Amino acid sequence: MDSLCGKVISFFGIVQCIYVLFSSSTKIWKVLLDHIPSLTVKGLSNTRWESRIKSVKAIRDQAPQLRLALSEVGKICTDAKSKTDAKNMFDALGSFEFILGMVIWHDILFVVNTVSKNLQSATMCVDSTLQQIEGIMNFFENYRNVGFASSLKIAKAIASEMGIEPSFPVKRSVTRKKQFDEPDHDEEVILAEKAFEVNYSLVMVDVAKVSLKNIFDELKVFKNIFGFLLNSKDLKLLDDIELRKSCAKFVETFSRGDVELDDIFSELRLLQMTLPECDVPMRAMEIFQFVRDIDCFPNILIAYQILFTVPVTVASAERSFSKLKLLKNYLRSSMSQERLTGLATLCIEKDKLDEINVDAIIDDFASRSVIRNKKISSS
Repeated sequence: MDSLCGKVISFFGIVQCIYVLFSSSTKIWKVLLDHIPSLTVKGLSNTRWESRIKSVKAIRDQAPQLRLALSEVGKICTDAKSKTDAKNMFDALGSFEFILGMVIWHDILFVVNTVSKNLQSATMCVDSTLQQIEGIMNFFENYRNVGFASSLKIAKAIASEMGIEPSFPVKRSVTRKKQFDEPDHDEEVILAEKAFEVNYSLVMVDVAKVSLKNIFDELKVFKNIFGFLLNSKDLKLLDDIELRKSCAKFVETFSRGDVELDDIFSELRLLQMTLPECDVPMRAMEIFQFVRDIDCFPNILIAYQILFTVPVTVASAERSFSKLKLLKNYLRSSMSQERLTGLATLCIEKDKLDEINVDAIIDDFASRSVIRNKKISSS
């Protein structure tokens, strides 16, 4: 996404430079905390889009205070690099183009992050996610038509609060006598605003729509294969012909001999009559638990196990490798594979780790050690 527009690259470069500057020393970080009311600046992450919305939100909601902090950093810093970086970031935050880009990016990233978190949720439902993505694509279509005007209005309010003139840079023209057919300065300003809208806002919106469209198409393929297993309502509405077609498509795609077509078809026909009537349709996990408790639908059980092991996204896997990079760096290059695996498992299964009473384990280990030492000394 960033490579499509030079302004986008420079925007996130400025966001990262602001974080690097304030985190470079405790003295400078103290200046930041003295000026901002709540959110601290955040660094960017290559694998987590949530970090980007947090980075932009911290600047968007506190731009005036952040600019004052940069001004003070430029005054108290003694080294030339920090002083120069503070001045450059102060000038960047004083650019109306940056402020407008910040507002647009916040709106787009907020929507994209909502979809991303839903896709990574353990309780993610394909049907509801498809509806959400479809609604967000409509939002982007509307944003492409009227969103720039609303973002421009918000950016002007922020610029006015910061004492910045809400105008786009216009190329300096040679002073000479104006001809009757030449555009005036106001028209040049309008052209500059239109160029920013086309080259920045519309590019970002179109790329976001394409990304969501790709996810939408992939989920449609996923639903086309597993749709009959996703909820009890859709399963019960299938007649014998449609049910057999769905089973045949599933067996052809995934089972590889683990599931017999005739067997799973017969089991699903029986399951259609066995599933309880509910006001709210049973979801895939609830149907799986129901089938597992009955323990007489082996092929359906395998089908649901395949459904739950097919990853919708690779975010969890990427996050695990990112965690390994943090654990084993050049300072821990001699760490054994066994210890690295154990630490990685603790990080990945953090939710289960939080449920464990570590103090009780330590006390039990200590008491066992004392008893073992007493036995050794007495012998």
